Amino acid sequence: MLVTNIGQLVTLGGEPGPRRGRAMRELAVIPDAAMLIENGLIVATGPKGAFEADEDTLDAGGRVVLPGFVDAHTHPVWGGDRLDEFEMRASGATYEQISKSGGGIQSSVRQTRAATDDALREKFEKHCRWFLAGGITTIEAKSGYGLDLETEIRMLRTLTGPAPLRVISTVLAAHAVPPEMARNKYVSCVCEEILPEVARGGLAEFADIFVEDGFFTHDDARRVMGKVRALGLGIRMHVDQLTQNGGATLAVELGATSADHLEQTDSDGIKALAQSRTFPVLLPASVYALGKTKYPEARQMINQGLPVVLATDFNPGSSPTPSIPMVMNLACTQMKMTPAEALSAVTINAAYSLCRGEQLGSLEAGKQADFTIWDIADYREIAYHFGVNQLWRAYVSGVHVA
Repeated sequence: MLVTNIGQLVTLGGEPGPRRGRAMRELAVIPDAAMLIENGLIVATGPKGAFEADEDTLDAGGRVVLPGFVDAHTHPVWGGDRLDEFEMRASGATYEQISKSGGGIQSSVRQTRAATDDALREKFEKHCRWFLAGGITTIEAKSGYGLDLETEIRMLRTLTGPAPLRVISTVLAAHAVPPEMARNKYVSCVCEEILPEVARGGLAEFADIFVEDGFFTHDDARRVMGKVRALGLGIRMHVDQLTQNGGATLAVELGATSADHLEQTDSDGIKALAQSRTFPVLLPASVYALGKTKYPEARQMINQGLPVVLATDFNPGSSPTPSIPMVMNLACTQMKMTPAEALSAVTINAAYSLCRGEQLGSLEAGKQADFTIWDIADYREIAYHFGVNQLWRAYVSGVHVA
């Protein structure tokens, strides 16, 4: 297939590796372009005059073509809803107050445990359609609303089933402590029962833990992630979301692939990240949705050369949005990232944070033909216009999916 008459082809081509510092603004845009695809892979990109059209030609109509978005942090499977909590927060209750009263993650755990496999699958498929409709062609998808062996496995089997987009699964059994078990006992359950079963079944590529007051401690994380490493899984971590407790430094110590949230991370934590290979995955929609005002220090991170990643944190409680364009707008308006930096953060950097940078995240010869076409004239319009869907079409491996 030849995609031609592209107004702007935003390739993000260049030297292999994630973008850092000022390189996050270098998008390798080709105006008046075309892209040749064969067997689901990109063969070549360039000016449209360099290619000869045939019967298998897609006319982009002067629109903008981008790599498919890579959403590097989502929680897309759960039972029930958290609408009551949304209303409670609107009336002044905080996320922490709701959690301490038995709501929050525990509310989703109760409803997910009670949900049938069919109900979980139906909701996941609906969420996949939402992702695709907003230009997301790859997601990292976490479990974490089971908090027992049976339900965590059911969630992961849902995530590893067939899907119209790429799904990279993460076991988040250490999301919270279930009410029926003491923390130390549950950490033993995670290490001795849940993680080994997940690894035996090949149900996840990564494991995650929520390090926060009232959830899991640094010592818990060292124990859990020691087991994760022994099982050959990658490490991702929720850190420094609600309090600054040295979570970023801990993630570096444990060799995490990513440190996610980082709203409260201070200069020492950023310095530790800058001296490591750990990706900072920033989730501004969760700050917005919880009515908070402390966003991660994205500008400082970029200035120190960190390969910043942006993601939705799509979940039923603290970030019920599957919209990368909304996340990009928040990054620009609240964290003072440029539109180009935000785009790098949801494409090439996100792909590398999931160990997929050699296959995804840019439109270059040899990579998967995961691309999106937007009914706009300039890529900056994606972050500029919020609350409107400007996607025209989405493709995964050259196949039209939305």
